[in-house]
Amino acid sequence: MTPLPSDFITATEEYLGKADADALFRHLDEEPVTSIRLNPFKPADMPFNGKTVGWCPTGRYLETRPAFTFDPLLHAGVYYVQEAASMFLFQVLNQYLPNHDIRVLDLCAAPGGKSTLVRSMLSDDSLLVCNEPVRQRAMILSENIQKFGHPGVIVTNNYPADFQCFDDLFDVIIADVPCSGEGMFRKDHNARDEWSIDNVNKCLQLQRSIIDDIWHCLRPGGLLVYSTCTFNIHENEKNIEYILHNHEAETLEVNTMPEWGISGSLLSGSDIHVYRFMPGRTKSEGLFMSAIRKPERGRQRERQHERQRERQIKSGLDRVRKWLNTDRAMTITVEENNIYAIPTNHADVINKMAKKLKIVLAGIHVGMIKGKDIQPQQSLALSIALAPDAFPRHEVDYDNAIRYLRRETISLPADIPRGYVIITYHSYPLGFVKNIGNRCNNLYPNEWRIRKQV
Repeated sequence: MTPLPSDFITATEEYLGKADADALFRHLDEEPVTSIRLNPFKPADMPFNGKTVGWCPTGRYLETRPAFTFDPLLHAGVYYVQEAASMFLFQVLNQYLPNHDIRVLDLCAAPGGKSTLVRSMLSDDSLLVCNEPVRQRAMILSENIQKFGHPGVIVTNNYPADFQCFDDLFDVIIADVPCSGEGMFRKDHNARDEWSIDNVNKCLQLQRSIIDDIWHCLRPGGLLVYSTCTFNIHENEKNIEYILHNHEAETLEVNTMPEWGISGSLLSGSDIHVYRFMPGRTKSEGLFMSAIRKPERGRQRERQHERQRERQIKSGLDRVRKWLNTDRAMTITVEENNIYAIPTNHADVINKMAKKLKIVLAGIHVGMIKGKDIQPQQSLALSIALAPDAFPRHEVDYDNAIRYLRRETISLPADIPRGYVIITYHSYPLGFVKNIGNRCNNLYPNEWRIRKQV
């Protein structure tokens, strides 16, 4: 049997305490619990019976694990093999699901356990979108959704960032995010070999970016259910605090029973509502879940911020246009924080290509929006479309030109205005510096700089 990673043991003892950690380690070497969930749309007499899972009336514990692959009822979608802790989603939705037709996104849905559970609880005319970024896993998800049998489901194969354009589209988002998988240690010993502190940190950053990507999709007052199958506080409580702080959200209390053995936050003094399933304490594998409410006022504040940003960009674009000469017609476009100028007579074709192709550069990279400032870019300095009087200029000799091209600091005369200045050699622009008075910042692209010594 693969031993538990030593760093995992040390970290777990730190946040659980030695006694509770040792109890968890013992249970991680036991046989995992087997459970299934019945499909209410396909009621049938089951060939095996089991005790009901406390937090999900359609969940059943089995005393032994049958050969599921050779059971035609599984392939017909009569039941789904699902870990019992994951069924706690029923308890959350049973308490907080709106009682009208809604739209739900299951963001990281494969293989389909939570998706089929959610669909069984929705009104018939509600819509469930099940997404899986990995193509092969999306095919497995599609198979299980088809076996479940309800038509009100869409299966998609996209990254979370692809949903950013759908503002306020979903009433509920289920985010069972990719994690370091500590809760899989009992039933999948390969997970022990793949675990590391570095992987925990990578998962932490990925999880936060996923939530940031999909937050706009959730309507004001909507419900986000965040879950992982891992134990550590970094991917769990710390991430919940990140969501609450960055998105002005609140956690919701879910009704539980003491006999279920579910525990709460491991952060000292924390009042957030989170639900932990620990092997040994609960009859399940490891799971962490929290129900989070997006504030009703949140989107209004975001809209105000967006309008403020739109005004800022418009003001900035008026300034950017003055950086270009009037000899040729150029169309200004904004992509995220980058401002480009493209030939007007080809703008339609370039925009069509941009929707289908990964374009590295189109026209001139004029500027980059940085807070309230717009920093002119190297592409503009070297372009023949640069207006001659757009910026102050400072002519340098050969030695200072090389220092500039090495991205080293150069000195400017006291009478040079503050702000962005073009450095020229033999009157030809080399690039920008930003004069801040007592010194100047060299803005020559780091990846272009001369590295060789003479």
